[in-house]
Amino acid sequence: MSAEAHAEGASEPQRPSRRFPRITTDTARPEGGGRTAPGSASPPARQWPLLAVMGGVALGLLIVALDGFRIGTLLIGLSLLGGAVLRRVLPKVGMLAVRSRFTDMATYGGLGVAIVLLALMAQPKPWLKIPFLDDLVHFTVW
Repeated sequence: MSAEAHAEGASEPQRPSRRFPRITTDTARPEGGGRTAPGSASPPARQWPLLAVMGGVALGLLIVALDGFRIGTLLIGLSLLGGAVLRRVLPKVGMLAVRSRFTDMATYGGLGVAIVLLALMAQPKPWLKIPFLDDLVHFTVW
């Protein structure tokens, strides 16, 4: 190899390695964690998925505080389920993306289902009766 060819090769940018660095210098942004609207849009418009979920949870908490336990709790659970759906269908969800897509969907969805089931089974006069879960609650509380 001639000196000229070697000098030309040195000026080419090197291809980035696919290996993880030995020392981590920054935290990787979660997949889908980019802006949901252009940078020229207002901050609320860029974070509308997170604000939609937080708004639903806040409204549910307000309804619970105003003596509407079952309806408010259902709204909280449905808001979390909505967050799981948004995380699945939208390519970019802004700050709603905390971890990987799968982990976010499992977390939002699991908590949403648990809260909805608990709201539907709350005493007195439950709207939903699941004998297995009734037995489990009576066994653990007794």
